[in-house]
Amino acid sequence: MPASLLDEASEALEELAGVLADGQTLNDALQQLVESASRVIPDAENVSVTVIGAEGASTVAWTDEKVVAIDRDQYAAGNGPCLEAARTQRPVRVTVDGGREKWPEFAAVAERAGVRAYLSAPISVEDDVLGSLNLYSSDVRAFDPFDEALLRLFVTAASTSITGFRRYERSRRLVEHLQRALESRAEIDQAKGVLMAAHGVDAGEAFARLVTESQQHNTKLREVARNLLASVRRP
Repeated sequence: MPASLLDEASEALEELAGVLADGQTLNDALQQLVESASRVIPDAENVSVTVIGAEGASTVAWTDEKVVAIDRDQYAAGNGPCLEAARTQRPVRVTVDGGREKWPEFAAVAERAGVRAYLSAPISVEDDVLGSLNLYSSDVRAFDPFDEALLRLFVTAASTSITGFRRYERSRRLVEHLQRALESRAEIDQAKGVLMAAHGVDAGEAFARLVTESQQHNTKLREVARNLLASVRRP
């Protein structure tokens, strides 16, 4: 592998790390990734990222709008090299001529866009296949083992990016749940204090009254407490 291209790949991955460190969105990171891959991988004239979720497949990052149409026709047909790469968890290289029989929809749209060769590799995170990283070229001879080796580097970067964002989102949701729990606890304690003062009962009895109110009206305990506090604050 030429040293100059290794240096370029290293710089591109460092740039991607910088995007993640700046706290930008996952789509920002994936957009940076496709632009870097297009610059570094010799035969990749354009690059896109396919993500497969609960609602189906979609293209979330791309270097040229015309490749989005190629991907979209694969999704509509339910087959194509990018979906096959995700399904088999193996890289798929295909030329337009070679893909006409197996993926006619893909071949027709790719040919109209001037794409003659296509290479797709699966993106997986924690044994969960999320989609694929897709390369496009107007040269039918494009994408040799060297290109595949570089593609694997960028697939690893994509997987790392998605893993990092997943963990961040899980942590963020956990913090939000804890904050809401603490706020609810404070409101419930205040409501108990109101009942204790108003009715001369102890903390256990005050809490039991809140629970009874919650069950009778099928309302969450924090809502019962909030309503009680709102009622005593009114003029």
